[in-house]
Amino acid sequence: MKLLDSIRSRGNRGGCVELYQGDLTDVSARDAFDLLVVSAFPDNYVPTYGSLIGALDAKGLSVWRLAHAKELDLRAAFSCWLSSALSPREGLPFRRILCFEPLVRGHPAEVVGDIFRALAPILAEHADLRTIALPLVAAGDQGYPAAEILSPLLDAALHWLDQGLPLDRIKIVAYSQRSADEAAAIFAQHKARYQQTGTVRAAARADYDVFISYSRANAPETRVMEQALRQQMPEIRIFLDRNELDVGCAWQPAIFESLDRCSKVVAMLSPDYLASKVCKEEFNIAWIRSRETDQDIIFPVYLYTAELPTYMRYRSYVDCREGSQTRLAEASRHLVAALGAAGPGPPVSRVPR
Repeated sequence: MKLLDSIRSRGNRGGCVELYQGDLTDVSARDAFDLLVVSAFPDNYVPTYGSLIGALDAKGLSVWRLAHAKELDLRAAFSCWLSSALSPREGLPFRRILCFEPLVRGHPAEVVGDIFRALAPILAEHADLRTIALPLVAAGDQGYPAAEILSPLLDAALHWLDQGLPLDRIKIVAYSQRSADEAAAIFAQHKARYQQTGTVRAAARADYDVFISYSRANAPETRVMEQALRQQMPEIRIFLDRNELDVGCAWQPAIFESLDRCSKVVAMLSPDYLASKVCKEEFNIAWIRSRETDQDIIFPVYLYTAELPTYMRYRSYVDCREGSQTRLAEASRHLVAALGAAGPGPPVSRVPR
């Protein structure tokens, strides 16, 4: 593959986004990577001529077969699923596939950031995945113009690298010379804008004690939690956002800068929480920050019974199902104790599997 251009993240971890021209199914050992991203129509893995799925099938790798033995299905939350590990005997330059099925949740340009949102729970379990490669997703059989896909793809990739997503390299590969030329022009414009704006992400001071991450559908329960916290600790500094992400946006900087300036992130876990793009984005950024700093930042409140992704089940939680006001008041006491005020530590429970 031929390297055309690259952008280095200004985040603390570094990492870079690279643009190549070449064939993702014909990669030298020097250019090997850990995870290949492919895109497909929902539940449709027909190996059509000219598609990446078709090219993989010609190499003896059936995405249809992988789809029937998924290791992790995140399509409801993040439009993606992860394959099981591939056998080294298959002789491929990657070890797993992440399949992106954007039409499960919306227009590809609006949900392309789901690829990187999905990587947070995946990397929580697979720290060995450090490099990913992907074509201009949805620009093949799905017919979306490269220009329409590449800009939001770069926005999302650089945003998550800046936040600390533990990846060393994100390789974006254009197949034909024509698409590579078009992509190179867009990439260069994006690189110039990125380098001219923003500053290196510095370690933030704690301007807030608590950031409450919640779904608007759970606003009444969240107000109970907020009031109980203020009764327990009148001087507590709480960031309680009441904005939502705009359609097509990967993040809202003011919200996520506030996530960096808090001691604890309270995650009000519920089915509505899991259905909210902004809630999952907040949780994932807090998860990355916990991993970077080796601090226990997330304080999960299990508000309503839900099918939680595996990486959310690893954390101790305060059980407030099903929206119990008594238990929410108890959770506030445990949170104040966790902030270093007084009283016993939080009860350690695990989300049932």
